[in-house]
Amino acid sequence: MRAIPLKSLASLAVLGLLATGCGQGLLGGGDSGDQAAKKDGPILLGMLIPQSGSEAAIGPYMSNAAQLAVDEINAKGGVLGRQLELKTADDACDAQSAAAGANKLVTEEVDLSVGGYCSGATLPTLPIFGKANIPMIIPAANSQELVDQKLKHVFLINGTGSQQAMAAEKWITKQGAKSVALMHDNTSYSKDIAVRTQTLLEVPGGAEPVITEAVTPKESDYSANITNVLDKKPDFVYWTGYFQEGGLIARQLRQAGYKGSIMVGDGSVSPKLMEIAGAEAAEGVYATMTQTPDTLEGAEGWIAAYKKKYNADPGPYSNQAYDAVRLAAEAVTKAGGTDGAKVIAALEAIDGFPMFSGPLKFTPEHTLASGGFQILVVKGDKFALQDALK
Repeated sequence: MRAIPLKSLASLAVLGLLATGCGQGLLGGGDSGDQAAKKDGPILLGMLIPQSGSEAAIGPYMSNAAQLAVDEINAKGGVLGRQLELKTADDACDAQSAAAGANKLVTEEVDLSVGGYCSGATLPTLPIFGKANIPMIIPAANSQELVDQKLKHVFLINGTGSQQAMAAEKWITKQGAKSVALMHDNTSYSKDIAVRTQTLLEVPGGAEPVITEAVTPKESDYSANITNVLDKKPDFVYWTGYFQEGGLIARQLRQAGYKGSIMVGDGSVSPKLMEIAGAEAAEGVYATMTQTPDTLEGAEGWIAAYKKKYNADPGPYSNQAYDAVRLAAEAVTKAGGTDGAKVIAALEAIDGFPMFSGPLKFTPEHTLASGGFQILVVKGDKFALQDALK
């Protein structure tokens, strides 16, 4: 079947959102079922996000957008006659902190999890939520390792690492690159994308992956890594880690005289990358990324609602976090309550639910049927759409 163009999917999603009052027409009212008769308190949604550490800038985008969805749903009568309540916990983009945060949310008796940004921090939470029979709708974390666990309670609404690698290979090839340096930080998410991209590039006649360089996160100087990379004379460098290191690597590559193309993965799509790299080094840096608020056609009303509530622009993964809450509410509605097994079955049966990424249908692996990756580019002080990779 021919793929639907990305812009068409985004437009369909926005139309669907408008037609259902941002999803509320699907959620308010209906038969409360046995579960609501037993429990008429709020439905608790747990959200693990980085509130401290190097990725803390992302946390507010996700929690603010999730709370916006909660407030909109509650204003329309809630779900099955019950209000939603969002509980957040800090994972600090760290496995140990994430496990502690997940246990805290389990203790608070959340009904569903709608968080997960860093894949390495999200992985150890899977068995914690699974043991408690809590379905997980993961809005951002997307390492293929999450999928490879084959856990029935885990659903990803961001494109996977394999889908991101395919988008990277397609753009690198489209740019006519001859020699490619891949750089990662040895975390599950970053290494997965780098290795998968390398494999895709290893075909006769294509761009040659000349080095795959691992760096140590949270360093201030990557000159030794830069030297290793530049010794291979690449004309394209793809960094698959987070913005803290990505900004430094972009700056130090340019300071070392590198003139070729630089691209970063979705974990580096943040205004912080430009701050760290500096305007000159960041200008023209590409990124593989799923939809962001300012690249979505027809999302102006939603962006205005976010800005009105928080007096700030929505950032990366805010639209995915918003959709995670809406999807959770839809699944609870279809399940007739918050029983974990019934909610999981409802999520598996979703077919065409309108989201910003397009009408939703999960694959048997509980991933998006289409990853929706696009290419962004730094222009001035922001990432702008470069290519929708139709």
